[in-house]
Amino acid sequence: MNFQRIEKDSAMNDNLSHTETGDKRFGQRLGFVVLLFFVFLVAIILMLLNIQVVNVRKYQEKALKQYVRIVTEKAQRGIIIDRHGRMLAETVETISFYADPKKVRKTPVVDKNGKMVVDRKSRELKTHDNTAEIAKMFSEVTGQPQRFYLKALRKRKGVAVLARKLPVAKALPLMQQKIHGVWFDKEQQRYYLNVAAQVIGVTDSKNKGISGLELQLDKSLRGQDGSRIYQRSANGTRYPAPDVLQQDPEKGNSVQLTIDADIQSIVEDELAKAVVEFQAGAASGIVMDVRSGEILAMASNPTYDLNRRATWTPERSRNRAVTDSYEPGSTFKIVMASAGTEVLHRKAEDMVFAHNGVLPFGRLRIRDHEAYGNITFQQAVMYSSNVIAAKTAMAVGPEKFYAYTKNFGFGSKSGVGLIGESPGFVRSLKKWDKTTLPWMGYGYQVMVTPLQMVQAYAALANDGELMRPFVVKKVMDREGKVIRENTPQTVRKVVTTETARYLAQRYFKAVVDSGTAKKAAIPGISVAGKTGTARRARNGSYANPVFIASFVGFFPVESPRYAMIILVEEPRGMYYGGTVAAPVFSSIATRMLACSEELQKNLAFRAPEQGVIDAIATVAVPDLHGLKGKDAKRLLEWLGLVMEYTGDSDGLVVYQNVTAGVPVDKESIIRVKLAMKTVKRTSL
Repeated sequence: MNFQRIEKDSAMNDNLSHTETGDKRFGQRLGFVVLLFFVFLVAIILMLLNIQVVNVRKYQEKALKQYVRIVTEKAQRGIIIDRHGRMLAETVETISFYADPKKVRKTPVVDKNGKMVVDRKSRELKTHDNTAEIAKMFSEVTGQPQRFYLKALRKRKGVAVLARKLPVAKALPLMQQKIHGVWFDKEQQRYYLNVAAQVIGVTDSKNKGISGLELQLDKSLRGQDGSRIYQRSANGTRYPAPDVLQQDPEKGNSVQLTIDADIQSIVEDELAKAVVEFQAGAASGIVMDVRSGEILAMASNPTYDLNRRATWTPERSRNRAVTDSYEPGSTFKIVMASAGTEVLHRKAEDMVFAHNGVLPFGRLRIRDHEAYGNITFQQAVMYSSNVIAAKTAMAVGPEKFYAYTKNFGFGSKSGVGLIGESPGFVRSLKKWDKTTLPWMGYGYQVMVTPLQMVQAYAALANDGELMRPFVVKKVMDREGKVIRENTPQTVRKVVTTETARYLAQRYFKAVVDSGTAKKAAIPGISVAGKTGTARRARNGSYANPVFIASFVGFFPVESPRYAMIILVEEPRGMYYGGTVAAPVFSSIATRMLACSEELQKNLAFRAPEQGVIDAIATVAVPDLHGLKGKDAKRLLEWLGLVMEYTGDSDGLVVYQNVTAGVPVDKESIIRVKLAMKTVKRTSL
């Protein structure tokens, strides 16, 4: 019995031992599960910390890429207009088309209802090569041959460019089509009237200014880009983000210039003719309002096409009127005549000795183009005597001659504010040698710009007041409010009013009436000015020089309003200012007066020149070639002549029955032939 009890107790102990072991294992398993859960929880916490704290920007960017797209909306660049509000530069929207050739070659087939067709066997979408259809479609719209598009769409890699910068109206039929594998982008394209290329400048492919006023005023013209933030729904549909402030683009400011587009075109046209006629290297011209300092025209040749960037080169884009300095020659005698009148009290009738055309100066010689002896001071200016100019400068003395030179604005920037303006070069008195003063008397050992020279003569025309020249009239915001404006500004008084009028009427008018600049005359309008024929060293030597022919003048003398300079560089054959530059001055001024209502109004209000024209019995027939029919008619009517024409009324004059320069009676009939000018169009 004890034995049975012992066995029973033993069995109970075994059961108890098994229970304790099971409980221990369960506890271990439970602890392991809890540990795993804790580790998992810690891992989640660490991952959340990594996403939301440590690398928050990285994951925000990924999310934005998947669900948000920021689209930049380019601001429209401000316009540039001339003094009369005519458009010189504007921004137009253009369309460019691109294609993925691989997608084009696998265009889904659609049924009559517009649904994509699935192949029954392969269960895949049916596709076909749409290359030929797209090539035909684009060819019909753009005019490019189909083979151009076939070649582009057969590319194995990359994106095919189908069309660049098409006008919206032209691109609209293609934009309305949903073509698989083809898309388009809207771009901004700068379009120009194509005058004043060197002044206005151009923009690059990103519509950013790279030269001229486009560069100088880029910040003001560019405007402020806007942005659109979009989100995507689960099915990929894009919609504007509702909780984000959308930024609208702000159009750039508008700029109004003092340039007159018509006068600018005339100057450019006549300079181009002069370059061809005299086989010149270059030419430049400026027209300035003497009373305000406003630049009505500023041109250089060679030039380039503003709407064809391929024609742009640093040489052609250089604004020679302000960047290039040169030894002016006899046009610089304005300083000599002014100083001689005020310092030496010279009069027009005073007799001076010109040493028969040669003045020994040490081992050097100062020479005239004619052997003048005893002549009046007026004749010395009329016939441009270098000998008298040198003697007068030496009599004035270095200090006073230097002061007059600087007062007229030489050796300093004019203040026009254009990029690249040169101050010219005038030696300081400390660096003068014994030849400096006499040589400066007739325009050597000094460097000037065309703008400085016309500014000086404009000061003489403006009763001795030197005006600051300017091209930018005003800048306006997108609502038309004036932000800043340039107004006429007097720099200083360079000579007295009496001296200015005396010089204009007694000396520089005589140069045109009876002196070296007879070809600068304008029918019925009095002109004052001075010719210049300056030698330019070739390869550092004057032994075999090239020449710069120039004429600078103003009109009408009785009540001056407009000044102009014409500069022709390195003409071949003829090279005197009176035979090369003076006729260009006359042609430009005559066409200006005929075509500009502003000039006609100003001159008729200021002086009785029209009455002088009416009193003339005969007039010289002007050169009408290249003029528009309406401009030619107005010019002839202004001179009291009648025009009869054949051909297209909107065409240009290609023939006139009376040779230019021939005198005819008033009310004579001039017969002309008009023809349309052929313009070669080139894609951008």
